[in-house]
Amino acid sequence: MRKTLLLPASALCAALFALPHAQAAQEIQLWHSMQGASGAEIERLVGQFNAAQAEYRVAAVYKGSQEQTLAAALAERKHASGPDLVQVNDAGTADLMAGKDEVRPLWQVMSEAGHPLDAKVVPAVADYFSDAKGRLLAMPLNTATPVLYYNRDAFKRARLDPSKPPKTWYEMPKTLGALQESGSACPFTTAFPSWVLLENMSAWHNEEFATHQNGMDGSGARLAFNGQLMVRWIAMLSSWLKSGYFAYSGRGNEAEARFASGECAVLTSSSASYGELREHAKFDLGVAQLPYYDDFRGAPQNTLGGGGALWIMSGRPKADYHGIARFLAFLARPEVQAEWHQKTGYAPLTMAAYELTRQQGFYAKYPGYEVAMRQLVYKPPTGESKGIRLGHLRNIRNIIDEELEAVWGGKKTPIEALNMAVSRGNEVLERLAKRHGG
Repeated sequence: MRKTLLLPASALCAALFALPHAQAAQEIQLWHSMQGASGAEIERLVGQFNAAQAEYRVAAVYKGSQEQTLAAALAERKHASGPDLVQVNDAGTADLMAGKDEVRPLWQVMSEAGHPLDAKVVPAVADYFSDAKGRLLAMPLNTATPVLYYNRDAFKRARLDPSKPPKTWYEMPKTLGALQESGSACPFTTAFPSWVLLENMSAWHNEEFATHQNGMDGSGARLAFNGQLMVRWIAMLSSWLKSGYFAYSGRGNEAEARFASGECAVLTSSSASYGELREHAKFDLGVAQLPYYDDFRGAPQNTLGGGGALWIMSGRPKADYHGIARFLAFLARPEVQAEWHQKTGYAPLTMAAYELTRQQGFYAKYPGYEVAMRQLVYKPPTGESKGIRLGHLRNIRNIIDEELEAVWGGKKTPIEALNMAVSRGNEVLERLAKRHGG
């Protein structure tokens, strides 16, 4: 069943901009963890909505890190206070949903408020935040996917064609070797290793990361990524590390600074980093599709739309839900989504916003943004590529990073590290299952 999200334009405009009788505006609290360009943009959009009508006033409040924002919202929820809307990252989604009556489904709130969801969404962006019937549980907000960045000037120095970056991982060693021979001390590095190297590589090859459709079809999921794909992949990276082709930069986005400085020539990282990298890189920046193994029948599939969404908290006054629905209907408008996409680098929610961005000529000027979108819409998502909905996912990512570091440090073989990551991660899931009664 295909999910939909927008109102007809005439009905939406009437609903959004009809001014009510003079009265005090009902305040809607939105707690988030965005800073920089994305934080400024959400503030601008909130201001635009508030200026367009007088019945509701949305207050966007920065609450710190993603973990701090969610923890603060849940703590206030116990006292029947706190936000109406809260931004929650994908790593916290399953934990939020495991709580009893913490949130209300987006589709339900929108329907009850007279704003039925009726526009075609980008499947790989929306599927992760949808239920088994394809109904949106939350509104995706800051979603992105990993892409390949490369230094076109470094390619030229290595006598490589900058218009033809490697399409497969089998083509990559020749490229990295040429970069090394031309003077690059760091041919290739990556940011966010667990998310890029394991989660998205699994989805991109239509391979299972965890059972039960990566946890999307309910409880009982267990990690299962220690198969042929990952053993081959981590073994290849380990060999590149020993030959000087690959350099480990850390668990977060530390690799981006090394790439932007020109130290590293090739980088895998979030598509949302394109704008910042373009601003800081002192070289001709290239963006390409994430490579894949062409001898896996399911590849390429689609990459994951990872990131966060706006969740509607339960237990709020009825009037708040009407205001929330109007605000989210405003955010879902094609022109608003297109502008959000273009100014922040995050993926738009709807296909209409994607098409509008193309019609406006944005991709012709900044083709890197469309690379990410093409990956997300490459094929309809499968059970292995909709998303990864596991409790304590952040802890599991830390475990994976620790085990990968044991490989990079020569302390474990790839298969030993992958088996241990699966075993340790499953212990986390089993403890969580016992705590929640299965």
